[in-house]
Amino acid sequence: MTDIQKSYVLHIAIIAALAASFFVLPDYHVGVLARVMVLAVYAIGYNMLFGYTGLLSLGHALFFSAGMYGFALAVNHGGLPTGLALLLGALAAFLTSLIIGFLALRTKEVAFMIVTLMFAQAGYLTVLYFGAVTRGDEGFVLSTAQRTLAGIDLSGEATRFWAALILFSLCLLGTAALVKSRLGRAMIAVRENEERARMLGYDTHRLKLIAILVSGTLSGIGGAAYALLFGYVGATFATVQYSIFPLLWVLLGGAGTTIGPLIGVLFMFYLIDLSSSVTDAYMLIAGLALVLLCLFAPQGLVGEIRRRGLKWLP
Repeated sequence: MTDIQKSYVLHIAIIAALAASFFVLPDYHVGVLARVMVLAVYAIGYNMLFGYTGLLSLGHALFFSAGMYGFALAVNHGGLPTGLALLLGALAAFLTSLIIGFLALRTKEVAFMIVTLMFAQAGYLTVLYFGAVTRGDEGFVLSTAQRTLAGIDLSGEATRFWAALILFSLCLLGTAALVKSRLGRAMIAVRENEERARMLGYDTHRLKLIAILVSGTLSGIGGAAYALLFGYVGATFATVQYSIFPLLWVLLGGAGTTIGPLIGVLFMFYLIDLSSSVTDAYMLIAGLALVLLCLFAPQGLVGEIRRRGLKWLP
């Protein structure tokens, strides 16, 4: 069996394990997994930019919230059907990525990181400024009717889990195929050595713009799905905190690995959940665990396993 075949078998096995968990885990953990899978879509989007192209962004909350508000405002104020509103959410994230990509790619390295952070903060302040429409920090809750797609009520635990699994599976397999394609290989070449990639004839600026478009759109789809499945939209999702989260998830799971984002979100979610049940200072425990992990597994959980022997891990 080739490495590519092993990779796809692993992806299918992970999807099958998630599906099987619905039948064996308690309701609480099923609900947690649904949330983890949606946030993993967001992390997958971030990983395409940071993990595979080498661009460190601190502004991905802008794309996540663009998809979220694009969808939520369309159904809440525009009265549009859920399916069309989801497309508008993805389109809002795509257009935001296009604009930010053209502007931010005029900079490099630390300047790129700072510029993306500034744009994200501007997006957060915009949400607050138009509080009459967005409801600002208070946010708003979507009704059951607004969370129905093709006649299926997605506010229930079971339907929400399966919808999250379908979305996650499509994004996981899609990105797995992308990184193995010529485009994905070219993006990795930019990450490894941009100057050499340029000397070989690659249009590195175009490749980085494509990476931002793919990354931002996937992140926006994650935001729209979060609003649809969990029914709440608020300015919290546009804060810097939600730009830091995907970076932590990807670093923990393994940057530049297809399954790393899921592992990172799962690890972080349960780390905080378990430590909060022990002490009120749960962030201290979580922070200590993160520091130790970064010291002894600097390539992330999946990256470290791949480095230590399983070279075929995607």
